[in-house]
Amino acid sequence: MNVKDCMNTHVISVSPEESVAVAARLMARHNVGALPVRARDGSLCGIVTDRDMVLRCLAIDRPPEETSVARVMTDRVKSVSPDASLSQAAACMAREQVRRLPVVEGRRLVGMVSLGDLSHRDDYSLEAAEALSEITSNVKHWD
Repeated sequence: MNVKDCMNTHVISVSPEESVAVAARLMARHNVGALPVRARDGSLCGIVTDRDMVLRCLAIDRPPEETSVARVMTDRVKSVSPDASLSQAAACMAREQVRRLPVVEGRRLVGMVSLGDLSHRDDYSLEAAEALSEITSNVKHWD
């Protein structure tokens, strides 16, 4: 099975010029924790997560209404092709320590795939669990 068989094609994105406040409202409205960032030509130029917003904006007292997404986004984004196998996507998530990947065809964003998407596929739920285990292996537990 390939990524295109389980990816979400209804992707909400944001431009790098938008404010962090706008991006946060989009995340809240659509109940997502990350937004792909698209350049003017439609190509993927980054991803912004709720964690990016907290660490690179709120925690250092930057006003979200005046801070652009470009200032807080992660611009080194790993992505997968729609034709990649689900095993390849899970391995990439584990290696990169991420729970979601943009799906890119050429330079065009065509979807997103998450660990949740993989876990809903019986034949790939083990790969999703292994990826999640690797992602969370560096998380410190408080006693």
